[in-house]
Amino acid sequence: MVDPYAAAGVDIAAGDEAVRRIAPHAARTTRPEVVGGLGGFGAAFALDPAKWRAPLLVSATDGVGTKLLVAQAVGRLDTVGIDLVAMCVNDIACCGAEPLFFLDYVATGALDPSQVEQLVAGIADGCVDAGCALVGGETAELPGMYAPGSFDLAGFTVGVVERDERLGPHNVEACDVLVGIASSGLHSNGYSLARRVLLELPGRTYDEFDGRLGRTLGEELLEPTRIYVRALRSLVDAGLPVRAAAHITGGGLVENVPRVLPDGWGARIDTTSWERPAVFDALVTDGELDVHAAHRTFNMGIGMVLVVAADAADGVIDALTSAGERAWHIGAVTPDRAGVELVGATP
Repeated sequence: MVDPYAAAGVDIAAGDEAVRRIAPHAARTTRPEVVGGLGGFGAAFALDPAKWRAPLLVSATDGVGTKLLVAQAVGRLDTVGIDLVAMCVNDIACCGAEPLFFLDYVATGALDPSQVEQLVAGIADGCVDAGCALVGGETAELPGMYAPGSFDLAGFTVGVVERDERLGPHNVEACDVLVGIASSGLHSNGYSLARRVLLELPGRTYDEFDGRLGRTLGEELLEPTRIYVRALRSLVDAGLPVRAAAHITGGGLVENVPRVLPDGWGARIDTTSWERPAVFDALVTDGELDVHAAHRTFNMGIGMVLVVAADAADGVIDALTSAGERAWHIGAVTPDRAGVELVGATP
């Protein structure tokens, strides 16, 4: 007898197989505070009250955007899960929070257990990097809403920070400076423009080698978003005074840096002060972008900006270098002028 639900396009057996494949990946992310395992109606996490004086829970949710179209076209699905985790945990790290646990939502037109396993394997890799547990999620098969082979991802994370250690505008002082931490490339923003400039308008393909990049366009565009949780934690552990942090996502440096400054304050950023990955030069040249448009759309090589005391900047950069990051003194706070002023040469 034909299963009527399967005839309608939803394969329960494939869902069961996907859960079976996911379980080992979730297991490698576990933390001692996780209570129970996958398969329940909710995930339990035991926050140790003895470890915290005045804890604040910090949450974030995000997706990967049209970078998923690149993954689908190239047929490589093991990196966008890392992007999903990074987009969420980097956000709460800007509050000084330690990510505790993560949940994912995978929606697809026709459930393919192998496809789901690849996606969740990447999510697990990101969770291991960030030190948080993958405690659950949802895999939804939605025929008619998504074409077979198409999918979407969403992620959700919760972390914790001591109330008096929270980073943000309330900490920033007039003489503070900006330290930028290198991105690994485009991360997960600006892909609608990047695909148009690098592929659609010139009629190029993802497997085409680009001498400017030293690899194929597909390889460049699928470079995972860098996760900065451990880097920021190394600064806290070293007792270095970070006042605030901005994750450079949609809106680039122009829109994200002001989010962590007091109302009416701004920043001056020297666009020549860091090493810019080749992909951004290619985008600027091929897309004929001006300075403002480039820094408002892409991270331009800076994935995280820290606001620090001027006399601490060198120590912060040294500590980040020791933690395996590349970082530069890229600018300063301007309490007398709102917005971001970009100085230096054109991109």
